[in-house]
Amino acid sequence: MRSPCPIASALDLIGDKWTLLVVRDLMFFGKSRYGEFLDSPEGIATNILADRLRRLEDGGIVVREGAGRRHDYRLTDKGEALRPVLKSLIDWGLAHIPGVATEPPPDYRG
Repeated sequence: MRSPCPIASALDLIGDKWTLLVVRDLMFFGKSRYGEFLDSPEGIATNILADRLRRLEDGGIVVREGAGRRHDYRLTDKGEALRPVLKSLIDWGLAHIPGVATEPPPDYRG
């Protein structure tokens, strides 16, 4: 932890574009496999995806299940606790950024 500030500490763990998009895909689009994350329209590179999944796992946000090369990822309770944060980002984006989707993701549970 570089700072005692809770915002800075949270950003150290989840505060980059790719990390939040992986969490979004798990939370709202039901993705759970490496290849499914790669198919997201934002086009994450394989090395970045592997790094972000590892960081999320190390931080207790996701858990990796399965053996061999077939892994499923799922949000932990700690990861699910980010739902209101992501919902707030969705609401803010819908309200303030022209040209974004006009509907929230399918599993928004508004």
